[in-house]
Amino acid sequence: MRRICVFIGSRANYSSIKSVMRAVKENPDTELQLVTGASALLERFGKVDDLIKNDGFIPDYSFHNIVEGGSPTTMAKSTGLGVIEMAMVLDNLKPDFVIVVGDRFEMMAITIAAAYMNIRIAHTMGGEVTGTIDESIRHAITKFAHIHFPANRDARDRIIRMGEEESHVFNVGCPRIDLVAEELKKDSIEFLNNGSKFFDKYKGVGGTFDFEKPFLMVSQHPVTTEFGDNRRQIENTLNALSELKINTIVLWPNIDAGSDEVAKGIRTFREKHNADWLHAFISLPTDVYIHLMNTTDCLIGNSSSGIREGAFIGVPVVNIGTRQKFRMRAENVIDVDHSTTEILDGITKHLKNSRYERSTIYGDGTAGERISGILGEVNPPVQKHIVY
Repeated sequence: MRRICVFIGSRANYSSIKSVMRAVKENPDTELQLVTGASALLERFGKVDDLIKNDGFIPDYSFHNIVEGGSPTTMAKSTGLGVIEMAMVLDNLKPDFVIVVGDRFEMMAITIAAAYMNIRIAHTMGGEVTGTIDESIRHAITKFAHIHFPANRDARDRIIRMGEEESHVFNVGCPRIDLVAEELKKDSIEFLNNGSKFFDKYKGVGGTFDFEKPFLMVSQHPVTTEFGDNRRQIENTLNALSELKINTIVLWPNIDAGSDEVAKGIRTFREKHNADWLHAFISLPTDVYIHLMNTTDCLIGNSSSGIREGAFIGVPVVNIGTRQKFRMRAENVIDVDHSTTEILDGITKHLKNSRYERSTIYGDGTAGERISGILGEVNPPVQKHIVY
């Protein structure tokens, strides 16, 4: 039986790999090993570790490696600590494969540790192009990885052009779409209304509102390569929304450098403008987030969820700035700059239109089972060579 180790370091990591974890756990040819760390253990980012345990996944190891400060320097230091901690964990678990999810800085630490310890690396969601430091990290992991699970054909072709062995590149779709396809079998309004005392349950700040009436969502994260400008960026977004004063759910930013700037911008705006239409949440479970996306009139910000899940759901999305630049998108996305006027115009345009048709450019909801099956059989050599 093959031991498959998964590391989860953030709320985004979990939604991006949950269906794979479930499939690996159920596959008689594979054994799931789970490690949690980074912001997944921190209360101020929703402590996703608790949600993971509630879902029936018990971590084999957990470690803290986040250096406080929210700057490029602390990101680098946190990565270094992650290498040290993960090396110890891998030495104890001795997995056959380590699954590395996407492109976040904590994943770079996991990759380096596994590579130096001659452990095969399986990489999900590689080959895509975007903005921020994630672009560089993603391609660096690709060059370390032995097996590749891109989310679409465009990404697959790019990985092969990077010199990777074609027979080890599998276009399986994005595992996050698996969860969306599963949740959309339910009625979203009924699901949200059944969440008794929704705003209290998920520790929201702001009053309650009726989900059957129009509301907006904001998911905007810092852009690491634009450090120092992130507060202005979130303020421009909130200023655009204040022109509409439609009930709006805003999610707290992730832990990337600049997160403190975004958080301060949200807190200061609420206090200064007494914005009773703005409702803030630190974190929400994946199923809740999916049903909110399926119900909202428009998703605003720079989260990849608008590009990925948004395409499958057909939700109108206003994508702001460079964070998702060049990533493949469906017709549901309007791209704008960090300009209050452009953001407002994008939202207004979407509010005049209906929902968009479902797009499967990021998969059809079967990625988890496909990845599990492949990892139970594939046998790449540890020593990699570039393919010309």
